[in-house]
Amino acid sequence: MAQLPLENYDYLIVGAGPAGCLLANRLSADPSVSVLLIEAGGPDNYPWIHIPVGYLYCIGNPRTDWCYSTEADPGLHGRSLKYPRGRVLGGSSSINGMIYMRGQAADYDGWAAAGNPGWAWRDVLPLFKRSENHFAGASELHGADGEWRVERQRLSWEILEAFRHAAAQRGIASIDDFNGGDNEGCGYFQVNQRHGVRWNASKAFLRDIGQRPNLQVLTGAEAERLELEQGRASAVQLRWQGRALRIAARREVLLCAGAIGSPALLQRSGIGPRPLLERLGIGVRHELPGVGANLQDHLQLRLIYRIEGVKTLNRIAATPWGKLGMGLEYLLKRSGPLSMAPSQLGAFAKSDPGQARANLQYHVQPLSLERFGEPLHDFPAFTASVCNLRPESRGCVEIRSADASVAPAIRPNYLSDERDLQVAADAIRLTREIAAAPALVPYHPQEYKPGPDYRSDADLRQAAGEIGTTIFHPVGTCAMGQGRDAVVDARLRVHGIAGLRVVDASIMPSITSGNTCSPVLMIAEKAAQMIAEDAQRPASVVAPQAVALS
Repeated sequence: MAQLPLENYDYLIVGAGPAGCLLANRLSADPSVSVLLIEAGGPDNYPWIHIPVGYLYCIGNPRTDWCYSTEADPGLHGRSLKYPRGRVLGGSSSINGMIYMRGQAADYDGWAAAGNPGWAWRDVLPLFKRSENHFAGASELHGADGEWRVERQRLSWEILEAFRHAAAQRGIASIDDFNGGDNEGCGYFQVNQRHGVRWNASKAFLRDIGQRPNLQVLTGAEAERLELEQGRASAVQLRWQGRALRIAARREVLLCAGAIGSPALLQRSGIGPRPLLERLGIGVRHELPGVGANLQDHLQLRLIYRIEGVKTLNRIAATPWGKLGMGLEYLLKRSGPLSMAPSQLGAFAKSDPGQARANLQYHVQPLSLERFGEPLHDFPAFTASVCNLRPESRGCVEIRSADASVAPAIRPNYLSDERDLQVAADAIRLTREIAAAPALVPYHPQEYKPGPDYRSDADLRQAAGEIGTTIFHPVGTCAMGQGRDAVVDARLRVHGIAGLRVVDASIMPSITSGNTCSPVLMIAEKAAQMIAEDAQRPASVVAPQAVALS
């Protein structure tokens, strides 16, 4: 039986995803402080977590996933999407695509220019390097002494190499590393694996420190609400093993529950937009209109092409002998299809020449299926998923009830901005140009989805709403900044509440240009640094300022 937690700790960390695991590691390195890491899910001992292709069995599985769904989305012609979020030790790093991606230098320079000092590329690059354990060793761009393992992928596909050549023929040059600050180009993703096994945040940041006497990790414990006393976050109320517990924080409460969980917890605690809190009868403990607003996500358009004369996973996995061969290859070599990330080949490009920097990302896969969780198609094919890296559309997260067991309403509002519709149409056209390039001609690609009948701008916009789906990158719902809708300041302190920070993807004022897991680790690395600095300063200096709501 798990040890009953103490009644109080110096730091309470809510959520054991990437940010929570790293924070637990860094804060508990000081033996003079006590840390409790609270995770609603269970331990990461489910075998499919660790086999890379096992994401297929983790997404949509309540053992590892919150199993959220969006509200019916007008931009997707009224469709509702499954919205996976990790609910297990390691959080979404236990179920995601394992892609190591920082984004673009201009993303972070934009955060700083918007009034968030200390978040420019020159500031955050050392933080990325600090946690990194890169296969190529230490360099100006990469670190080698950290815990977050980055490796090359362990398999190759002829059709992906052909796509890479086709992209070059259409002006998207081949590059070796997407993580130098400008990721424009085409190449193979580097992944968070160690010798063909998923490397999640709990392995990276908790495994080797599990015996620290000042750190306790509590799984199966769902945070229900925060307590405030005299303008300070004083405790967390949670439910664990059927009991209601109250755990006090002597120094700080750190929310690392993600872009869905963190705003929902704040709202349940009476911190958020007044109309919502009053409508639900929760009462307003602290008004912050931006809690749950500013939701951004990467909507991927999954273009599928039937091909001929080349191996794809569709055919390999179609027979018992093929499946047996894949299993043996992984068992003996930790390579082959079972070791592969969902996407192996990536590309970053401009949707039109007028773009200042790459605004599209491709995830190219040697397989095809209608949607995740369904069988592969019975014909050879590849999928070229393309997303708008910097969407203008904004959505929101709103709780439906003060009851933590009731899932919040998630409204991404995809394609609600005219500019996003145009980028989507241009992205489909660019993908068709790549598919028609000489390097792919020998494989006779035939567009299966959305299909060649979609030609005009109006057609392509319609198609985007039909085939668009989430790529699982929600951010922004507790945005960093100083305006009326900001939730945290540049030191990630919740405006107007002492002893409370948010440390996860929800603090991003604007989404990064790529996969979001490793930027979250950088955010946590910076938070750990700021928390340590603030612990040495007088309370009057550390206290966050209130934000004017008029």
